[in-house]
Amino acid sequence: MQGEKHTTYGEDAQTSIHAFEPSHKNPTGVPDHQSELAAQIAAMSPEEYAEAERKLLRKMDLNIIPWITLLYLMSFLDRVNIGVGKLTGLVKELHLTSLEYSNASMIFFVSYVAFEVPSNLVLKKFRPSRWIPFTMVCWSIFQICMGLVTNYSQLLALRFCLGFFESGLFPGLNFFLTGWYRREEINRRCSIFFAGAVLAGAFGGILGYAFSRMAGVGGKMGWTWVFVWEGLLTFVIAVASFWMVHDWPDRAKFLTPLERELVLYRLKGEQGLAGEGKFSISVVWSALKDWKVYVMALCYAGAAEPLYSGSLFSPTIIASLGRFTTPQSLLLSAPPYVLMFITTVGTAFLSDRFRVRGLFLMFWSFLACIGYIMLMTVSFKVPGVLYFAVFITAGSVGPLIGTTIAWTGNTWGNHYKKAVAMGIVFMSGNAGGIYSSEAYRIKDAPRYLPGHGTALAFCALNFICAGILTIYFRRENKRRDMLYGPPPALHEGHLYDSPEYLAKWGLEGMTREEIVALGDKHPAFRYML
Repeated sequence: MQGEKHTTYGEDAQTSIHAFEPSHKNPTGVPDHQSELAAQIAAMSPEEYAEAERKLLRKMDLNIIPWITLLYLMSFLDRVNIGVGKLTGLVKELHLTSLEYSNASMIFFVSYVAFEVPSNLVLKKFRPSRWIPFTMVCWSIFQICMGLVTNYSQLLALRFCLGFFESGLFPGLNFFLTGWYRREEINRRCSIFFAGAVLAGAFGGILGYAFSRMAGVGGKMGWTWVFVWEGLLTFVIAVASFWMVHDWPDRAKFLTPLERELVLYRLKGEQGLAGEGKFSISVVWSALKDWKVYVMALCYAGAAEPLYSGSLFSPTIIASLGRFTTPQSLLLSAPPYVLMFITTVGTAFLSDRFRVRGLFLMFWSFLACIGYIMLMTVSFKVPGVLYFAVFITAGSVGPLIGTTIAWTGNTWGNHYKKAVAMGIVFMSGNAGGIYSSEAYRIKDAPRYLPGHGTALAFCALNFICAGILTIYFRRENKRRDMLYGPPPALHEGHLYDSPEYLAKWGLEGMTREEIVALGDKHPAFRYML
């Protein structure tokens, strides 16, 4: 639930803490250590609580964010290195046609999209520290095998398997973060680890070129060693992830018992019962019936398609702007992604600070549209202006991804409904990878008008959907304020068994389970704009 910082403690905080405890009693006579920890938190002064919270966030950031950033960097690198392979002999050696190369790029996203929702549910059911490393080990093996293919069919099959096992990482990590951080803290964390993809875009071409210099070793062309070495690097990181990836807060080994309780307290203070609940078909159906899921999915698709098309084809696009060699094209593709890193992280901090998502999306998607219009209309006689347009599109598309992801995690309350909703959003959004793979065709060189036009349309789609959601969320928040008054502040608690509480929010006659199932429909829930 939306609220302010902790300002009062004592009796109010003690009431709040007890409101978050499980409703069942302990009949065994064994000391209830959870209650003791909750009492310790309630006894803290405002200064002590603020210091404990500051240290906790720093500890969480240092133990979670750097490693998941590395994981996603490898994931993104492994999916887009086929673009480097194209420039280092893949198409020539396998005798691929333009359509076959596009299909090899596209088939990854078919399996990727199909298995995102199931993977998110598996992640919620099982331990992240086991599921995420397992999927990484599997896809790294397929990545290595891609360096050994001898024909189009083998390449197609391995790209499909690569997408199957990569499908759980990006949506899974974003869903994982919502189980650790409050809503106003999530965008900068999502964007920082998404910046791993940005770094992959910036330096993946350079790294791939370095590996391709092994051409001739073992009688293999350069593209072979790009796939093999990047796959081996992923495998090493995947094995280490069995020890480096953490579980949900209640089982995290790097936290003390008091810190684990504090994480849960912070989340429940904001979300109430949002983190509770059990998986059921009705939860899945609730997500499937929610129109906001599909608008958010279109919003994410509007961000994902231009990102993937730029990542897959930026070296090829830049090569068409002038008489650049392959190494020069790979090197020139790096600076625009450095700008993307800056705009992505900068937007994330501002978005969290002002608790605003939609307006940032509309600003950057509008600017991206301008960049693509420039790429479609500016003459090739001024390649410097066209290269500047690549900077505009790259710098604008990056913030769209992280901000849309954070907004998705902010919008749904019930934990399992959120898992399903985020899976649907990612599934639809990453279908943009299918479109991007087919949009930039060799026969359309050097202008690539269909590709640029497709990216322009998707950026416009992001702008429109962000506007629709912003208007609806603002009106719905005002409606709930008028009917029920402002939402409870963090320190006020949510007394779900109190008749006064139930009467205030119009929940008389509802069980705790039914209140949990409300999620974002709870009258005390406020959408982030």
